[in-house]
Amino acid sequence: MDNIKLFAGSSNIPLAKLICKKLKIKQGDLDIKRFSDGEIFVEVNESVRGADCFVLQSTNSPVNENLLELFIIIDALRRAAARKVYAVIPYFGYSRQDRKVSDRSPITAKLICDLLVKSGIQEVILMDIHAGQIQGFFDIPVDHLYAFPIAKKYFTKKYSKNLTIASPDAGGMERARTFAKKFGIVDLAMTDKRRPKPNVAEITNVIGNVKDKRILLIDDMIDTGGTASKSAEALIKAGAKSVSMFCTHGVLSGNAIENIENSCIDELVITDTINNQNRLKKISKIKVISVSDLIAKAIKRIIDNKSISNLFS
Repeated sequence: MDNIKLFAGSSNIPLAKLICKKLKIKQGDLDIKRFSDGEIFVEVNESVRGADCFVLQSTNSPVNENLLELFIIIDALRRAAARKVYAVIPYFGYSRQDRKVSDRSPITAKLICDLLVKSGIQEVILMDIHAGQIQGFFDIPVDHLYAFPIAKKYFTKKYSKNLTIASPDAGGMERARTFAKKFGIVDLAMTDKRRPKPNVAEITNVIGNVKDKRILLIDDMIDTGGTASKSAEALIKAGAKSVSMFCTHGVLSGNAIENIENSCIDELVITDTINNQNRLKKISKIKVISVSDLIAKAIKRIIDNKSISNLFS
């Protein structure tokens, strides 16, 4: 690990510090400044010549600021003669814009992937991306990490019997099946969701037997919390004993925290792919668990030319 350096953008410095601690390396020395007109300036304060450099940056809100910051850090490292630059993006913004939703709409996720490749990265590490096809938008190797090992460790300690995995919509059933398989659970359920407009969800039906079951709702992200709250309410009305939820990415925009606090959800567990820790300290229903160990192990395996998939088998 002598020739490995991990630099962090400003979006998730606490996660970068935890990863560096687990890798037993010092965080890369980097200055990120803003000029009075809002332009971003980056300066690398140590030699990176011939080094393998990992840049950790979640592209959550302010998504455009964080993206541009990532591009500029990558460019600075390339111009400083880094041997190889990896982008580590725990939360990938714009991932929900992965297809055309109307005749003259963009596929913004593809555009962001093209820009990242053009910026000069040779490999990218993502975690629980919203749509699997985004891996194909990159013309470079993509290492896709999954949070289910840490979810399994947490929830199997709490619930040993009558646990059913559920998805809040049909699009998440593949993810729910994967979790159920890893948990060794046969029972699956789903709430039928309709979206009359963006960030508005209507739950019309519950599919599957949930009576007297402890339900674990699974999703890749939670944004406004509207879908989660309505899904939990529908499951309780259908006879579920309790509803907990696991989401890898806690976007938590708008009235999300209030929606969760007032919902039927007993506990929402998210990870630290987005830096929410300070705003959630006094929120009893929401728990944050770290993906730092998982990302650190993935980085170590990449450097050692070992399989990443073995982390999840």
